[in-house]
Amino acid sequence: MAKVKAVRLNDSGSSQPLAPAIGVFATCDPRIDKASRERAQNIIGMTADVLADSVRLPNGDPVQVVWSPVLVDSEQQADIVARQFKENGVSILVAALDTWAFPQLTLISLLQQFPADTPINLTCGNSGPKPGVVFAHASSGALSQYGKLVHLNVGNWADTGQNPKMSPATAKALTDWAFAAVTTQGLKGRRVVVFGHDSMGMETALAHVMQTRNTYGVEITRLDMKLLADMVNKKAYDAKELKALRAWIDQHVGKNLEVPTAEDSKRFDQSLAMYLIVRDVMAELNAVGGGFMSQLEWGSDRRGTPLPVADAMESLFNSTFDHNGPKTPTPYATEADCQGLLTQLFFTWLTGGNPPLFMDFRKVWEGWEIKALAKKLKIKVGRNDLWAVKGFVDGDNSGSASFDWAGKPGTAPATLMKRVQMPLADEGYFPGLGNSVTFITPGGIEGIAGRLAYSQANGLFSLIWDEACTVDLPAKLAKAVANTSNWNWPHTWVVPKYASMVEYKQYAPANHFHMTWGLEPARLQYWMDLTNTLSATPWNARPAFIEGVDRPLPLHYVINGGENTAKALRCRR
Repeated sequence: MAKVKAVRLNDSGSSQPLAPAIGVFATCDPRIDKASRERAQNIIGMTADVLADSVRLPNGDPVQVVWSPVLVDSEQQADIVARQFKENGVSILVAALDTWAFPQLTLISLLQQFPADTPINLTCGNSGPKPGVVFAHASSGALSQYGKLVHLNVGNWADTGQNPKMSPATAKALTDWAFAAVTTQGLKGRRVVVFGHDSMGMETALAHVMQTRNTYGVEITRLDMKLLADMVNKKAYDAKELKALRAWIDQHVGKNLEVPTAEDSKRFDQSLAMYLIVRDVMAELNAVGGGFMSQLEWGSDRRGTPLPVADAMESLFNSTFDHNGPKTPTPYATEADCQGLLTQLFFTWLTGGNPPLFMDFRKVWEGWEIKALAKKLKIKVGRNDLWAVKGFVDGDNSGSASFDWAGKPGTAPATLMKRVQMPLADEGYFPGLGNSVTFITPGGIEGIAGRLAYSQANGLFSLIWDEACTVDLPAKLAKAVANTSNWNWPHTWVVPKYASMVEYKQYAPANHFHMTWGLEPARLQYWMDLTNTLSATPWNARPAFIEGVDRPLPLHYVINGGENTAKALRCRR
């Protein structure tokens, strides 16, 4: 008998992690007619095309979507489709259902061949002739009873015809879920790189290494500040590229860059060199995000040699462009704030690459207080001015603000950079000097503002969040508000949709919070389900369920005492 040898793989290859793939399939009943089976196959293809055309990675690339024309009638077809999907790297499953089938013989037989935490979505039309909706309910119930989380999307397409089209609402619900699934699966095994130790001793921002690994599959690579300081001193960067980056800043920021002396100019160049060095280190490690502790290690401890602030570096990472043109935003957290970094990372992936905003949860201006200031400044207040009716938060931080937030979505980079100022850093905070970044975000930007928190008591991450928008203040009032805190840092006036300002300032889980435009509640909720993250919206004015905005509660939660109870049970299990 010939001796069998193991297969030797190549000794080289790409180090880039593979993106998750979505597999679309359908169960069926072998007893039904040929036309109904052809219709079922057409619906699989239609569903797959909806996903392929809509779901994107943060770099703008489409997510791979594959579909099988093999209708899963029994265990044999379940084995065929499972093998097809595994050979194509599928880690997300969508069942596009149009007929009755037998759950254990079909769907469950297929699911059991994938890891228990594989995201699964059951999408069906509400049709009567060959009731896929009946099978969907039977399957959702069966999976939920044995403890598997499943999302059911009972939507609409035509009851008859060989090529029905999914309704826009059905497609949106499916697409939102798919973005959440891609974020969940795509970040497993990925890493972020954080320079420095615990974030300014702020305990709310600790690198919960094991909990982050177990919950999200994300690795936190921690690097020492000495490495970066040595690389800066050794000039471990391309001098020509540094010159090009500085020229780009000089061209677009111009006189708004404050460098009155040669030493100031040299310090600013060091800040730009840090961007190039850290960018290359992160590329070597295939990192998807990062963080940097300027205070106290790098720029503030007078016992050592304080170095220039990292504000420009952090803003460049979080932006969708730099001196080389368009790029994928790399979520980056000032002060090595790991939970802030994770919040930004998940928000950016959930939106397919929208730029994150890192802010201090600075002064909360209640309606009565901002009206009093406006009256003092003799500024007329309109009856419908949201900033006066509701109040707002001054989102204001020394670093990490994406340049994109100097304008509305879609604004050209050259226009954005003209609105950016780079004054000298506050020497009291940053004796190493360098330059801050400042601008005022325009009003009318909508998204989600929120912040992750971790609890040792229950072992779970929570996300405290609300829909939010930015507002414009009258110019004189904006200047007064900015000067109430630090005028020379970025300012974004944020108004939550449901939280009162009293609630908002009481329930902030940390001194930092984060916003990403274009993110909507259902997509965020699907992601919180898939990652077992608690959803915290303690706002008195927000209903428990808003139809057309929120995702329907999974049945698994309903039969296990509610969302929070079910998530606690899943955590223990």
